[in-house]
Amino acid sequence: MDIGTIIGLVVAMMAIVLGIVLGGGSVGALLDTTSVLVVLTGTLGATIIAFPLATLTKIHTIILKSIFGSAPDPAATIKDIVRFAEIARREGILSLENHIHDMNDPFIINGIRMAIDGTDPELIKEILDTELEALMERHERGKGVLDAVAKYAPAYGMIGTLLGLIFMLQNMDDPAAIGPGMAVALITTLYGALVANIAAGPIGDKLAAKSAEEVLIKSMVVAGVMSIQSGDNPRVVESKLLTYLPPNKRAAFEAESGKAA
Repeated sequence: MDIGTIIGLVVAMMAIVLGIVLGGGSVGALLDTTSVLVVLTGTLGATIIAFPLATLTKIHTIILKSIFGSAPDPAATIKDIVRFAEIARREGILSLENHIHDMNDPFIINGIRMAIDGTDPELIKEILDTELEALMERHERGKGVLDAVAKYAPAYGMIGTLLGLIFMLQNMDDPAAIGPGMAVALITTLYGALVANIAAGPIGDKLAAKSAEEVLIKSMVVAGVMSIQSGDNPRVVESKLLTYLPPNKRAAFEAESGKAA
């Protein structure tokens, strides 16, 4: 579970609630059924128009991934690949067939199996790169849905506000109703801004960050499989994979490896 997403959502909502309370208002005063229907239903309709239904039916899994999904630890991935390189170097690449059950990532399993089967190195890389590109496209589509919600929600909030102003101006014969009518009209804009800036926008950005982490891991796997297939020394394999880590994590990995040795 990504506790950071939950903490961020709670903090963002607390900021709104505290702003209401400290400003002398009440949460109940900001509740308006019509405004909710305009923003949520309008945003939903626009999103349905913009994306295929097959993509939208999976939006709940996309959102849950921002909370419960987690990318593998790059350091752990490097250790696993180096261990497989040591086995291949010591016992031959065919011996990795007996260690497939120790591999948790289907992406690694696919690459190692192709290497074991003697598949041409260029073909292995092409297949793995294609799979990685497909993964990136799926992630981009998922984030695109949330980006669309973040774009449409404020727009429908403004539409709701304009409708409220129109209705209010049609009843200018009652000055006492102008203030409450204006407040209700502005609530719709507030709802649109909240949907975009508390939920859709931040969750979309979190998914982009998680996607980048996963792509990094997959890229490391591709490099590792190609090194194992070419029979590189395990130390060379480790050196290649460490280049994917930022300097601070690389130093921490090397320090930990030194202690373990």
